[in-house]
Amino acid sequence: MGANTETIEELYRAFQRRDHQSMAALYHQSARFSGPMFGELRGVEVTAMWHMLCERAIDLEVTLSDVTADHEQSVSAHWEARYPFGPKGRIIHNKIGTTFAFEDGKIIDHVEEFNLWRWTRMAFGWAALLTGWSGSVQAKVRERVDQSLKRFITDHPEYH
Repeated sequence: MGANTETIEELYRAFQRRDHQSMAALYHQSARFSGPMFGELRGVEVTAMWHMLCERAIDLEVTLSDVTADHEQSVSAHWEARYPFGPKGRIIHNKIGTTFAFEDGKIIDHVEEFNLWRWTRMAFGWAALLTGWSGSVQAKVRERVDQSLKRFITDHPEYH
């Protein structure tokens, strides 16, 4: 196992512990993150996202599997998150595929893929079963997540 696969394993161990500072230390200062929920983030937005998720996580269970070094500078993995969501405490079991690229021994590019419609069905129940597939509903979810991250960054001067 190489240093890059060990970095990814440490990233998710730190997430399980809700240790955003250890997670941030694994990212390059110019890192890019992209995924269905947060869209594209850069630099401090990436570490602020993890900080926010760690701070808000309740009963979070993180499982990492299939960590594979595709070549010297690329790693792919699968991870799953289980957690209660929202005022009703609906259980989310999100299955996420990820790829990572590295520069100077740090994560420079992190791409996540998962089914946002499936997530909305778990998060919002029957209403999302009928409408969660629509682009407008998914755009509203992304907009709320974006606003939440922007407020978090505003409230945390270390990200200015």
